[in-house]
Amino acid sequence: MAENPQPDREQMEKPRGLLNRMLDKVEYVGNKLPDPAVMFFGLLLIVWVMSWLFSGVSFDERHPLTGEAINVTNLLSGTEMAAFLATMVDTFMGFAPLGVVLVAMLGVGVAERSGYINVAIKLMLNVTPKMLLTPVLILVAIVSHTAVDAGYVLVIPLGGVIFYAAGRHPLAGIAAAFAGVSGGFSANFVPSAIDPLLQGFTQSAAQLIDADMQLNPLNNYFFTAASSILVIGVGWFLTDKVVEPRLRGTELDGEQEQMPALDDVTPRDRTAFYLASLTMVIGLLLLYFSATMENSPLADPVTGELASFAAPLMGMIVPLIFLLFIIPGIVHGFVSGNFTNSQDVIGAMTKSMEGMAYYMVMAFFCAMFIKAFGDSQLGTLLSVKGANFLASLELSGGVTMVGMIFLVAFINLFVGSASAKWALISPIFVPMLMQLGYSPDLTQAAYRVGDSSSNIITPLLPYFPLVVLYCQRYVKGTGIGSLVAMMLPFTVSLLVLWSAFLILYWTLGIPLGFQANYTYPAG
Repeated sequence: MAENPQPDREQMEKPRGLLNRMLDKVEYVGNKLPDPAVMFFGLLLIVWVMSWLFSGVSFDERHPLTGEAINVTNLLSGTEMAAFLATMVDTFMGFAPLGVVLVAMLGVGVAERSGYINVAIKLMLNVTPKMLLTPVLILVAIVSHTAVDAGYVLVIPLGGVIFYAAGRHPLAGIAAAFAGVSGGFSANFVPSAIDPLLQGFTQSAAQLIDADMQLNPLNNYFFTAASSILVIGVGWFLTDKVVEPRLRGTELDGEQEQMPALDDVTPRDRTAFYLASLTMVIGLLLLYFSATMENSPLADPVTGELASFAAPLMGMIVPLIFLLFIIPGIVHGFVSGNFTNSQDVIGAMTKSMEGMAYYMVMAFFCAMFIKAFGDSQLGTLLSVKGANFLASLELSGGVTMVGMIFLVAFINLFVGSASAKWALISPIFVPMLMQLGYSPDLTQAAYRVGDSSSNIITPLLPYFPLVVLYCQRYVKGTGIGSLVAMMLPFTVSLLVLWSAFLILYWTLGIPLGFQANYTYPAG
Protein backbone atom coordinates (compact mmCIF):
# COMPACT_ATOMS: atom_id res chain seq x y z
CA MET A 1 0.00 0.00 0.00
CA ALA A 2 1.42 3.38 -0.99
CA GLU A 3 2.55 5.71 1.75
CA ASN A 4 0.34 8.74 2.34
CA PRO A 5 2.16 11.98 1.56
CA GLN A 6 1.87 15.14 3.56
CA PRO A 7 -0.44 17.69 1.88
CA ASP A 8 1.20 19.42 -1.07
CA ARG A 9 2.36 22.83 0.19
CA GLU A 10 4.78 25.06 -1.62
CA GLN A 11 6.17 26.48 1.59
CA MET A 12 6.10 25.37 5.20
CA GLU A 13 5.84 28.81 6.81
CA LYS A 14 2.45 30.26 7.62
CA PRO A 15 1.64 33.43 5.69
CA ARG A 16 1.96 36.54 7.83
CA GLY A 17 -0.46 39.42 7.72
CA LEU A 18 -2.94 41.28 9.92
CA LEU A 19 -5.70 38.69 9.46
CA ASN A 20 -3.43 35.75 10.22
CA ARG A 21 -1.91 37.50 13.24
CA MET A 22 -5.41 38.13 14.60
CA LEU A 23 -6.44 34.52 14.02
CA ASP A 24 -3.22 33.34 15.66
CA LYS A 25 -4.17 35.35 18.75
CA VAL A 26 -7.67 33.85 18.74
CA GLU A 27 -6.17 30.38 18.44
CA TYR A 28 -3.62 31.04 21.19
CA VAL A 29 -6.20 32.36 23.65
CA GLY A 30 -8.74 29.68 22.73
CA ASN A 31 -6.25 26.87 23.18
CA LYS A 32 -5.44 28.20 26.64
CA LEU A 33 -8.93 27.15 27.60
CA PRO A 34 -9.06 23.81 29.40
CA ASP A 35 -9.99 20.53 27.78
CA PRO A 36 -13.57 20.73 26.37
CA ALA A 37 -14.85 18.26 28.96
CA VAL A 38 -13.32 20.34 31.78
CA MET A 39 -14.63 23.53 30.17
CA PHE A 40 -18.20 22.22 30.11
CA PHE A 41 -17.84 21.18 33.77
CA GLY A 42 -16.58 24.66 34.60
CA LEU A 43 -19.50 26.24 32.76
CA LEU A 44 -21.84 23.98 34.70
CA LEU A 45 -20.40 25.32 37.96
CA ILE A 46 -20.75 28.91 36.68
CA VAL A 47 -24.41 28.32 35.77
CA TRP A 48 -25.09 26.91 39.23
CA VAL A 49 -23.52 29.94 40.92
CA MET A 50 -25.23 32.46 38.61
CA SER A 51 -28.60 30.77 39.11
CA TRP A 52 -28.14 31.20 42.87
CA LEU A 53 -27.06 34.84 42.55
CA PHE A 54 -29.91 35.89 40.25
CA SER A 55 -32.68 33.71 41.68
CA GLY A 56 -33.60 36.43 44.12
CA VAL A 57 -33.68 39.19 41.51
CA SER A 58 -36.99 40.29 39.97
CA PHE A 59 -36.89 40.95 36.22
CA ASP A 60 -39.40 42.88 34.14
CA GLU A 61 -39.14 40.48 31.20
CA ARG A 62 -42.02 38.10 30.58
CA HIS A 63 -42.01 34.89 28.63
CA PRO A 64 -43.33 35.75 25.15
CA LEU A 65 -45.40 32.56 24.92
CA THR A 66 -46.89 32.24 28.41
CA GLY A 67 -46.85 35.88 29.48
CA GLU A 68 -45.45 34.85 32.86
CA ALA A 69 -42.56 36.67 34.51
CA ILE A 70 -39.17 35.10 33.82
CA ASN A 71 -37.58 34.07 37.09
CA VAL A 72 -34.15 32.48 37.36
CA THR A 73 -34.29 29.11 39.10
CA ASN A 74 -31.80 28.47 41.91
CA LEU A 75 -30.18 25.21 40.86
CA LEU A 76 -28.26 24.99 44.13
CA SER A 77 -31.43 24.55 46.17
CA GLY A 78 -31.90 21.13 47.69
CA THR A 79 -34.91 20.33 45.52
CA GLU A 80 -33.27 21.31 42.24
CA MET A 81 -29.97 19.60 43.04
CA ALA A 82 -31.77 16.41 44.02
CA ALA A 83 -33.75 16.50 40.78
CA PHE A 84 -30.59 17.15 38.77
CA LEU A 85 -28.80 14.16 40.27
CA ALA A 86 -31.87 11.93 39.99
CA THR A 87 -32.18 12.62 36.27
CA MET A 88 -28.45 12.68 35.45
CA VAL A 89 -28.48 9.31 33.68
CA ASP A 90 -31.61 10.19 31.71
CA THR A 91 -30.07 13.55 30.77
CA PHE A 92 -26.98 11.87 29.39
CA MET A 93 -28.86 9.10 27.60
CA GLY A 94 -31.33 11.65 26.21
CA PHE A 95 -28.60 13.94 24.85
CA ALA A 96 -29.72 14.06 21.22
CA PRO A 97 -26.34 14.14 19.45
CA LEU A 98 -25.08 11.13 21.42
CA GLY A 99 -27.49 8.60 19.94
CA VAL A 100 -27.23 10.13 16.48
CA VAL A 101 -23.45 9.91 16.48
CA LEU A 102 -23.07 6.45 18.00
CA VAL A 103 -25.72 4.68 15.92
CA ALA A 104 -24.60 6.30 12.68
CA MET A 105 -20.93 5.62 13.40
CA LEU A 106 -21.61 1.91 13.88
CA GLY A 107 -22.69 1.69 10.25
CA VAL A 108 -20.18 4.19 8.94
CA GLY A 109 -17.37 2.41 10.82
CA VAL A 110 -18.09 -0.84 8.96
CA ALA A 111 -18.24 0.96 5.61
CA GLU A 112 -14.98 2.77 6.38
CA ARG A 113 -12.97 -0.21 7.60
CA SER A 114 -14.23 -2.50 4.85
CA GLY A 115 -12.61 -0.10 2.37
CA TYR A 116 -15.93 0.94 0.82
CA ILE A 117 -15.67 4.66 1.69
CA ASN A 118 -11.98 4.76 0.80
CA VAL A 119 -12.60 3.32 -2.68
CA ALA A 120 -15.60 5.64 -3.19
CA ILE A 121 -13.46 8.68 -2.39
CA LYS A 122 -10.67 7.63 -4.73
CA LEU A 123 -13.14 7.04 -7.56
CA MET A 124 -14.77 10.41 -6.87
CA LEU A 125 -11.38 12.13 -6.99
CA ASN A 126 -10.81 10.59 -10.40
CA VAL A 127 -13.83 12.41 -11.86
CA THR A 128 -13.80 15.65 -9.83
CA PRO A 129 -11.38 18.35 -11.06
CA LYS A 130 -9.08 19.38 -8.24
CA MET A 131 -10.10 23.02 -8.54
CA LEU A 132 -13.77 22.07 -7.96
CA LEU A 133 -13.15 19.85 -4.94
CA THR A 134 -13.97 22.56 -2.41
CA PRO A 135 -17.29 23.76 -3.91
CA VAL A 136 -18.45 20.18 -4.51
CA LEU A 137 -17.74 19.32 -0.87
CA ILE A 138 -19.62 22.40 0.40
CA LEU A 139 -22.55 21.60 -1.91
CA VAL A 140 -22.78 18.07 -0.51
CA ALA A 141 -22.55 19.51 3.02
CA ILE A 142 -25.44 21.90 2.35
CA VAL A 143 -27.67 19.20 0.88
CA SER A 144 -26.93 16.96 3.88
CA HIS A 145 -29.28 19.16 5.98
CA THR A 146 -32.14 17.25 4.38
CA ALA A 147 -31.09 14.22 6.45
CA VAL A 148 -31.25 16.18 9.71
CA ASP A 149 -27.86 15.77 11.47
CA ALA A 150 -26.28 13.42 8.93
CA GLY A 151 -23.80 16.07 7.83
CA TYR A 152 -22.11 16.15 11.24
CA VAL A 153 -21.40 12.43 11.35
CA LEU A 154 -20.82 11.84 7.63
CA VAL A 155 -19.86 14.87 5.58
CA ILE A 156 -17.56 16.71 8.02
CA PRO A 157 -15.20 13.78 8.68
CA LEU A 158 -15.30 12.87 4.99
CA GLY A 159 -14.21 16.44 4.20
CA GLY A 160 -10.93 15.74 5.97
CA VAL A 161 -10.56 12.35 4.29
CA ILE A 162 -11.23 13.74 0.82
CA PHE A 163 -8.79 16.64 1.15
CA TYR A 164 -6.10 14.39 2.58
CA ALA A 165 -6.54 11.88 -0.23
CA ALA A 166 -6.23 14.75 -2.73
CA GLY A 167 -2.93 15.88 -1.20
CA ARG A 168 -4.46 18.89 0.53
CA HIS A 169 -4.57 19.74 4.21
CA PRO A 170 -7.34 17.67 5.84
CA LEU A 171 -8.24 20.38 8.35
CA ALA A 172 -9.15 22.66 5.44
CA GLY A 173 -11.54 19.97 4.21
CA ILE A 174 -13.11 19.69 7.66
CA ALA A 175 -13.48 23.50 7.78
CA ALA A 176 -15.16 23.62 4.36
CA ALA A 177 -17.57 20.82 5.25
CA PHE A 178 -18.32 22.35 8.69
CA ALA A 179 -19.04 25.69 7.02
CA GLY A 180 -21.50 24.03 4.66
CA VAL A 181 -23.20 21.78 7.20
CA SER A 182 -23.49 24.21 10.11
CA GLY A 183 -22.58 27.70 8.87
CA GLY A 184 -24.90 27.25 5.91
CA PHE A 185 -27.61 25.55 7.97
CA SER A 186 -30.34 27.80 6.51
CA ALA A 187 -29.14 27.43 2.92
CA ASN A 188 -30.40 24.46 0.95
CA PHE A 189 -31.63 23.57 -2.51
CA VAL A 190 -33.76 20.81 -0.98
CA PRO A 191 -36.61 21.50 1.48
CA SER A 192 -36.02 20.03 4.92
CA ALA A 193 -37.83 19.54 8.22
CA ILE A 194 -36.50 22.85 9.59
CA ASP A 195 -38.72 24.76 7.12
CA PRO A 196 -42.12 23.79 8.58
CA LEU A 197 -40.68 23.87 12.10
CA LEU A 198 -39.68 27.55 11.91
CA GLN A 199 -42.77 28.44 9.88
CA GLY A 200 -44.96 27.09 12.70
CA PHE A 201 -43.41 29.45 15.25
CA THR A 202 -43.54 32.37 12.81
CA GLN A 203 -47.20 31.80 12.04
CA SER A 204 -48.12 31.57 15.72
CA ALA A 205 -46.29 34.83 16.41
CA ALA A 206 -47.96 36.54 13.43
CA GLN A 207 -51.39 35.49 14.66
CA LEU A 208 -50.87 37.64 17.73
CA ILE A 209 -51.51 40.55 15.35
CA ASP A 210 -53.56 38.86 12.62
CA ALA A 211 -55.52 35.84 13.82
CA ASP A 212 -56.20 34.78 10.22
CA MET A 213 -52.55 34.83 9.14
CA GLN A 214 -51.45 31.66 7.31
CA LEU A 215 -47.92 31.06 6.07
CA ASN A 216 -46.60 28.49 3.61
CA PRO A 217 -44.06 26.06 5.15
CA LEU A 218 -41.77 26.87 2.19
CA ASN A 219 -42.14 30.63 2.58
CA ASN A 220 -38.33 31.08 2.51
CA TYR A 221 -37.46 28.37 -0.01
CA PHE A 222 -36.39 30.61 -2.92
CA PHE A 223 -34.18 32.68 -0.62
CA THR A 224 -32.55 29.67 1.07
CA ALA A 225 -31.93 28.04 -2.32
CA ALA A 226 -30.29 31.21 -3.65
CA SER A 227 -28.34 31.51 -0.41
CA SER A 228 -26.76 28.13 -1.16
CA ILE A 229 -24.88 29.74 -4.05
CA LEU A 230 -23.64 32.50 -1.73
CA VAL A 231 -22.50 30.03 0.94
CA ILE A 232 -20.69 27.88 -1.63
CA GLY A 233 -18.94 30.93 -3.11
CA VAL A 234 -17.91 32.36 0.27
CA GLY A 235 -16.82 28.96 1.56
CA TRP A 236 -14.85 28.19 -1.60
CA PHE A 237 -12.92 31.47 -1.49
CA LEU A 238 -12.17 31.35 2.24
CA THR A 239 -11.13 27.69 2.23
CA ASP A 240 -8.72 28.02 -0.69
CA LYS A 241 -7.44 31.55 -0.11
CA VAL A 242 -7.53 32.05 3.67
CA VAL A 243 -7.91 28.86 5.69
CA GLU A 244 -5.71 26.43 3.76
CA PRO A 245 -2.79 28.86 3.28
CA ARG A 246 -2.91 29.57 7.03
CA LEU A 247 -2.55 25.83 7.71
CA ARG A 248 0.85 25.75 6.02
CA GLY A 249 3.35 24.51 8.54
CA THR A 250 0.69 22.71 10.58
CA GLU A 251 2.15 19.22 10.49
CA LEU A 252 0.03 16.09 10.51
CA ASP A 253 0.87 13.93 13.52
CA GLY A 254 -2.20 11.68 13.62
CA GLU A 255 -2.20 7.92 13.34
CA GLN A 256 -1.04 7.24 9.79
CA GLU A 257 -2.77 3.87 9.57
CA GLN A 258 -6.11 5.61 10.15
CA MET A 259 -5.65 7.92 7.15
CA PRO A 260 -6.72 7.10 3.58
CA ALA A 261 -4.17 5.59 1.22
CA LEU A 262 -3.56 6.87 -2.28
CA ASP A 263 -2.86 3.50 -3.88
CA ASP A 264 -4.69 2.57 -7.07
CA VAL A 265 -8.09 0.91 -7.01
CA THR A 266 -7.61 -2.76 -7.82
CA PRO A 267 -10.05 -4.62 -10.11
CA ARG A 268 -11.27 -6.62 -7.12
CA ASP A 269 -11.89 -3.45 -5.09
CA ARG A 270 -13.72 -1.90 -8.03
CA THR A 271 -15.96 -4.97 -8.37
CA ALA A 272 -16.62 -4.96 -4.63
CA PHE A 273 -17.49 -1.27 -4.72
CA TYR A 274 -19.98 -1.66 -7.59
CA LEU A 275 -21.71 -4.62 -5.91
CA ALA A 276 -21.85 -2.79 -2.60
CA SER A 277 -23.20 0.34 -4.28
CA LEU A 278 -25.81 -1.78 -6.04
CA THR A 279 -27.08 -2.98 -2.66
CA MET A 280 -27.28 0.66 -1.51
CA VAL A 281 -29.25 1.64 -4.64
CA ILE A 282 -31.63 -1.28 -4.13
CA GLY A 283 -32.12 -0.18 -0.54
CA LEU A 284 -32.84 3.40 -1.59
CA LEU A 285 -35.34 2.20 -4.20
CA LEU A 286 -37.13 0.08 -1.61
CA LEU A 287 -37.22 3.11 0.68
CA TYR A 288 -38.57 5.29 -2.13
CA PHE A 289 -41.37 2.91 -3.04
CA SER A 290 -42.24 2.37 0.61
CA ALA A 291 -42.43 6.13 1.15
CA THR A 292 -44.46 6.97 -1.97
CA MET A 293 -46.94 4.08 -1.90
CA GLU A 294 -50.54 4.80 -1.00
CA ASN A 295 -51.10 4.86 2.77
CA SER A 296 -47.37 4.61 3.31
CA PRO A 297 -46.43 3.49 6.83
CA LEU A 298 -43.58 6.03 6.66
CA ALA A 299 -45.90 9.04 6.28
CA ASP A 300 -47.69 11.09 8.92
CA PRO A 301 -50.78 8.98 9.72
CA VAL A 302 -52.92 12.13 10.00
CA THR A 303 -51.75 14.37 7.15
CA GLY A 304 -50.06 11.80 4.92
CA GLU A 305 -46.98 14.04 4.61
CA LEU A 306 -43.48 12.56 4.61
CA ALA A 307 -41.76 15.75 5.81
CA SER A 308 -43.96 16.09 8.88
CA PHE A 309 -42.25 15.69 12.25
CA ALA A 310 -44.92 13.10 13.10
CA ALA A 311 -43.96 10.99 10.08
CA PRO A 312 -42.04 7.81 11.03
CA LEU A 313 -39.66 8.57 8.15
CA MET A 314 -38.35 11.64 10.00
CA GLY A 315 -37.53 9.50 13.03
CA MET A 316 -35.82 6.86 10.90
CA ILE A 317 -33.09 9.05 9.42
CA VAL A 318 -30.28 7.84 11.69
CA PRO A 319 -31.25 4.12 11.54
CA LEU A 320 -31.44 4.48 7.75
CA ILE A 321 -27.92 5.92 7.70
CA PHE A 322 -26.84 2.92 9.76
CA LEU A 323 -28.43 0.42 7.36
CA LEU A 324 -27.43 2.20 4.15
CA PHE A 325 -23.78 2.08 5.21
CA ILE A 326 -23.43 -1.15 7.13
CA ILE A 327 -25.00 -3.36 4.44
CA PRO A 328 -22.86 -2.05 1.53
CA GLY A 329 -19.88 -2.07 3.90
CA ILE A 330 -20.37 -5.75 4.66
CA VAL A 331 -20.82 -6.59 0.96
CA HIS A 332 -17.69 -4.63 0.01
CA GLY A 333 -15.69 -6.15 2.84
CA PHE A 334 -16.39 -9.76 1.90
CA VAL A 335 -16.12 -9.30 -1.87
CA SER A 336 -12.85 -7.36 -1.57
CA GLY A 337 -11.43 -9.82 0.92
CA ASN A 338 -11.01 -7.24 3.69
CA PHE A 339 -13.56 -9.20 5.73
CA THR A 340 -13.31 -12.98 6.04
CA ASN A 341 -15.85 -13.70 8.78
CA SER A 342 -18.47 -12.11 11.00
CA GLN A 343 -15.87 -11.30 13.65
CA ASP A 344 -14.25 -8.84 11.23
CA VAL A 345 -17.57 -6.97 10.94
CA ILE A 346 -18.01 -6.81 14.71
CA GLY A 347 -14.36 -5.78 15.02
CA ALA A 348 -14.95 -2.88 12.63
CA MET A 349 -17.93 -1.72 14.70
CA THR A 350 -15.91 -2.06 17.91
CA LYS A 351 -13.02 -0.10 16.45
CA SER A 352 -15.33 2.73 15.44
CA MET A 353 -16.69 2.91 19.00
CA GLU A 354 -13.17 3.00 20.46
CA GLY A 355 -12.60 6.21 18.52
CA MET A 356 -15.73 7.73 20.08
CA ALA A 357 -14.69 7.18 23.72
CA TYR A 358 -13.31 10.72 24.15
CA TYR A 359 -16.40 12.23 22.52
CA MET A 360 -18.64 10.37 24.98
CA VAL A 361 -16.74 11.90 27.90
CA MET A 362 -17.18 15.39 26.43
CA ALA A 363 -20.83 14.65 25.61
CA PHE A 364 -21.53 13.76 29.23
CA PHE A 365 -20.41 17.12 30.58
CA CYS A 366 -21.92 18.97 27.62
CA ALA A 367 -25.30 17.35 28.30
CA MET A 368 -25.12 18.29 32.00
CA PHE A 369 -24.30 21.92 31.17
CA ILE A 370 -27.05 22.29 28.56
CA LYS A 371 -29.57 20.73 30.95
CA ALA A 372 -28.60 23.11 33.77
CA PHE A 373 -28.50 26.16 31.50
CA GLY A 374 -32.01 25.41 30.25
CA ASP A 375 -33.45 24.68 33.70
CA SER A 376 -31.97 27.87 35.16
CA GLN A 377 -33.92 30.07 32.68
CA LEU A 378 -30.74 32.12 32.13
CA GLY A 379 -30.82 31.42 28.38
CA THR A 380 -34.47 32.47 28.15
CA LEU A 381 -33.74 35.67 30.07
CA LEU A 382 -30.77 36.50 27.83
CA SER A 383 -32.79 35.98 24.64
CA VAL A 384 -35.78 38.04 25.72
CA LYS A 385 -33.67 40.86 27.18
CA GLY A 386 -31.71 41.16 23.94
CA ALA A 387 -34.82 41.15 21.79
CA ASN A 388 -36.59 43.72 23.98
CA PHE A 389 -33.53 45.99 23.93
CA LEU A 390 -33.39 45.96 20.14
CA ALA A 391 -37.11 46.59 19.91
CA SER A 392 -36.81 49.54 22.33
CA LEU A 393 -34.36 51.31 19.99
CA GLU A 394 -37.26 51.90 17.56
CA LEU A 395 -35.04 51.69 14.49
CA SER A 396 -36.29 51.52 10.92
CA GLY A 397 -37.38 48.12 9.63
CA GLY A 398 -34.31 47.54 7.47
CA VAL A 399 -31.88 48.48 10.24
CA THR A 400 -33.86 46.39 12.71
CA MET A 401 -33.62 43.39 10.35
CA VAL A 402 -29.83 43.67 10.25
CA GLY A 403 -29.71 44.32 14.00
CA MET A 404 -31.80 41.20 14.57
CA ILE A 405 -29.40 39.14 12.43
CA PHE A 406 -26.43 40.18 14.58
CA LEU A 407 -28.39 39.78 17.82
CA VAL A 408 -29.46 36.25 16.85
CA ALA A 409 -25.85 35.41 15.92
CA PHE A 410 -24.78 36.55 19.40
CA ILE A 411 -27.55 34.69 21.25
CA ASN A 412 -26.66 31.62 19.22
CA LEU A 413 -23.36 31.47 21.09
CA PHE A 414 -25.36 30.58 24.23
CA VAL A 415 -28.61 29.02 22.98
CA GLY A 416 -27.78 26.66 20.12
CA SER A 417 -31.19 25.32 19.13
CA ALA A 418 -32.66 27.16 16.13
CA SER A 419 -36.22 26.32 17.12
CA ALA A 420 -35.74 27.20 20.81
CA LYS A 421 -34.39 30.66 19.99
CA TRP A 422 -37.12 31.38 17.47
CA ALA A 423 -39.82 30.20 19.88
CA LEU A 424 -38.56 32.82 22.33
CA ILE A 425 -37.95 35.84 20.11
CA SER A 426 -40.43 35.41 17.25
CA PRO A 427 -43.37 36.65 19.41
CA ILE A 428 -41.39 39.87 19.90
CA PHE A 429 -39.94 40.55 16.47
CA VAL A 430 -42.66 39.23 14.16
CA PRO A 431 -45.52 41.37 15.58
CA MET A 432 -43.25 44.40 16.01
CA LEU A 433 -42.11 44.33 12.38
CA MET A 434 -45.63 43.59 11.13
CA GLN A 435 -46.71 46.85 12.74
CA LEU A 436 -43.90 48.56 10.81
CA GLY A 437 -45.24 47.05 7.58
CA TYR A 438 -42.82 44.12 7.16
CA SER A 439 -44.02 40.58 6.58
CA PRO A 440 -43.40 37.58 8.86
CA ASP A 441 -41.79 35.85 5.86
CA LEU A 442 -39.06 38.51 5.69
CA THR A 443 -38.49 38.51 9.45
CA GLN A 444 -38.09 34.73 9.43
CA ALA A 445 -35.56 34.95 6.59
CA ALA A 446 -33.50 37.48 8.57
CA TYR A 447 -33.60 35.21 11.61
CA ARG A 448 -32.28 32.26 9.59
CA VAL A 449 -29.27 34.26 8.40
CA GLY A 450 -28.20 35.14 11.94
CA ASP A 451 -28.91 31.68 13.32
CA SER A 452 -26.68 29.94 10.77
CA SER A 453 -23.70 32.26 10.66
CA SER A 454 -22.36 31.80 14.19
CA ASN A 455 -23.03 28.06 14.59
CA ILE A 456 -19.46 27.25 13.63
CA ILE A 457 -17.68 29.28 16.32
CA THR A 458 -19.64 28.36 19.44
CA PRO A 459 -18.17 25.58 21.59
CA LEU A 460 -21.69 25.18 23.01
CA LEU A 461 -22.89 23.70 19.72
CA PRO A 462 -23.55 20.04 20.72
CA TYR A 463 -21.51 18.78 17.77
CA PHE A 464 -18.60 21.19 18.27
CA PRO A 465 -16.57 18.76 20.43
CA LEU A 466 -17.09 16.10 17.76
CA VAL A 467 -15.57 18.37 15.09
CA VAL A 468 -12.60 19.00 17.39
CA LEU A 469 -12.20 15.23 17.61
CA TYR A 470 -12.26 14.92 13.81
CA CYS A 471 -9.44 17.47 13.61
CA GLN A 472 -7.41 15.67 16.26
CA ARG A 473 -7.29 12.58 14.06
CA TYR A 474 -4.89 14.55 11.86
CA VAL A 475 -3.39 17.15 14.20
CA LYS A 476 -3.38 15.93 17.79
CA GLY A 477 -2.85 19.38 19.25
CA THR A 478 -6.08 20.80 17.82
CA GLY A 479 -8.07 22.55 20.52
CA ILE A 480 -11.15 24.71 20.81
CA GLY A 481 -9.14 27.80 19.91
CA SER A 482 -7.75 26.13 16.80
CA LEU A 483 -11.22 25.31 15.50
CA VAL A 484 -12.69 28.71 16.42
CA ALA A 485 -9.81 30.53 14.72
CA MET A 486 -10.18 28.34 11.64
CA MET A 487 -13.93 28.99 11.38
CA LEU A 488 -14.03 32.67 12.44
CA PRO A 489 -13.43 34.01 8.88
CA PHE A 490 -16.48 32.03 7.71
CA THR A 491 -18.69 33.47 10.47
CA VAL A 492 -17.65 37.09 9.91
CA SER A 493 -17.93 36.81 6.13
CA LEU A 494 -21.30 35.07 6.24
CA LEU A 495 -22.72 37.58 8.70
CA VAL A 496 -21.73 40.56 6.56
CA LEU A 497 -22.24 39.16 3.07
CA TRP A 498 -25.39 37.15 3.82
CA SER A 499 -26.99 40.18 5.49
CA ALA A 500 -26.10 42.30 2.44
CA PHE A 501 -27.42 39.54 0.20
CA LEU A 502 -30.77 39.58 2.02
CA ILE A 503 -31.02 43.37 1.67
CA LEU A 504 -30.17 43.16 -2.05
CA TYR A 505 -32.61 40.28 -2.54
CA TRP A 506 -35.26 42.34 -0.77
CA THR A 507 -34.45 45.48 -2.79
CA LEU A 508 -34.78 43.59 -6.08
CA GLY A 509 -38.11 42.15 -4.94
CA ILE A 510 -37.19 38.55 -5.76
CA PRO A 511 -39.77 36.20 -4.18
CA LEU A 512 -38.69 34.81 -0.82
CA GLY A 513 -40.63 31.60 -1.23
CA PHE A 514 -44.04 30.15 -1.95
CA GLN A 515 -46.91 32.51 -1.11
CA ALA A 516 -44.44 34.82 0.63
CA ASN A 517 -44.53 38.61 0.85
CA TYR A 518 -42.21 41.40 1.88
CA THR A 519 -44.88 43.72 3.25
CA TYR A 520 -47.76 43.53 5.69
CA PRO A 521 -50.54 43.79 4.75
CA ALA A 522 -49.50 42.01 1.56
CA GLY A 523 -49.13 44.41 -1.28
